[in-house]
Amino acid sequence: MKCVIDTNGLLRSVPRRSEFRWLYDAWKSKKFIWVVSNEIITEYAEVIEREYSLQAADIVIETLLTSNNHQRTEAFFKWQLVESDPDDNKFVDCAIASNADYLVSDDKDILQLNRIPSLFPPIPIVDFDTFREVLGV
Repeated sequence: MKCVIDTNGLLRSVPRRSEFRWLYDAWKSKKFIWVVSNEIITEYAEVIEREYSLQAADIVIETLLTSNNHQRTEAFFKWQLVESDPDDNKFVDCAIASNADYLVSDDKDILQLNRIPSLFPPIPIVDFDTFREVLGV
């Protein structure tokens, strides 16, 4: 199962005692393939460095990119479906380009796409609670 995970999900799953650690642990247990683009990796690194440290960012990004259950995909077409926060489009575009099974986010601007009838291209967007149920963890 291929999944694009928004930055907040990664950020919350890093600390060992986080209530979102299940996400990182499920990925390490190969329950899903973490799909990223260069743009997403750059944002992950910037946010982890800002919130934790440069060393933490280096470790998390290296762990992700050297794992055999990650996939790098570049979106060559920009759909610009998230009008309220265009910065979120990197996740949507990556999910479309990779034909991801899920785009996982609690971001209201991304989740609002679920309210668009007959969204094209269709994107399976779920929040973290739903994704946890899907994984059965």
